Amino acid sequence: MKRSFFLILLLSLCRLPVWAQELNAKVTVTHTQVQGVDPKVFQTLEQNLNTFLNSRKWTSDHYQNNEKVDCSFLLNITKKANDNIFTAILTIQASRPVFNTDYNTPTVNFQDNEVTFSFDQSQTIQFDDNNVAGSDPLVANLPAVFAYYVYYILGLDYDSFSPNGGTTYFQKAQDIVNKAPEKSSVIQGWQASGSKNNRYWLVEEILNPRFKAFRTFWYTYHRKGLDMMTDDPQEALKNIVSGIPVLATIQKENTNPIILQFYFDAKSTEWANLLQQTPQADRAKYVKQMMAIDVTNANKYRNIK
Repeated sequence: MKRSFFLILLLSLCRLPVWAQELNAKVTVTHTQVQGVDPKVFQTLEQNLNTFLNSRKWTSDHYQNNEKVDCSFLLNITKKANDNIFTAILTIQASRPVFNTDYNTPTVNFQDNEVTFSFDQSQTIQFDDNNVAGSDPLVANLPAVFAYYVYYILGLDYDSFSPNGGTTYFQKAQDIVNKAPEKSSVIQGWQASGSKNNRYWLVEEILNPRFKAFRTFWYTYHRKGLDMMTDDPQEALKNIVSGIPVLATIQKENTNPIILQFYFDAKSTEWANLLQQTPQADRAKYVKQMMAIDVTNANKYRNIK
């Protein structure tokens, strides 16, 4: 998928008025760890989730087919309890096209380990922004989780085309957090307590003024960096590496910020490839700085020559 230069310019202001949904989403449901359940249950779940994501209008804007956001969701069901209650791990991936190339840059590569829900074959997947918890919290939790990540993906996509352009969608994700289904200790991931690597903290940080610089750099990285690589690679690389001190400051001023780990889960391999293209005289400095910021992926940078 490749957006034309004309479309990219317009996207910094608005979406073109054509009728199409926003997502090119693929949901896969796996269940190898669960025994004694009719496979048709999981086939129906997978089909219903794909329909839910791809047929629903998530924004008030209108997309052309080549503007749709590519994303995938792997729902790995790990356990079944009584009353059709399932526990699962959800892996979310998304990408965005880079101007004048056939390359899609990853924007999301995240694993959510706290997904619990109820489902049976007679059930449709429904979500209401005004009634997130629904009448049954466990039934409502699955569409709430998926809707949350859709809005987060859209927020990142809009932010990558215009400064803070995704605020509306991050706020929608936060609204889901505030209205999230609750059921004692069964439903997790929406609370400030517990693991910091969860949905609450992910959206809290992206909207927190303390992380304003991150969102500014997210835009710079994509529009003034990757999108310029074909026309002016030297300037594009300069704009990209200008973000290293920004990321270092965020790390220094915050305790284990989830937003940085989220960022590098998607971008570390891309960063390593970009650093290979920086001037030899500066490369060692950049590598050292990135190894200090992104400790988890330090080996990716250490091997850069």
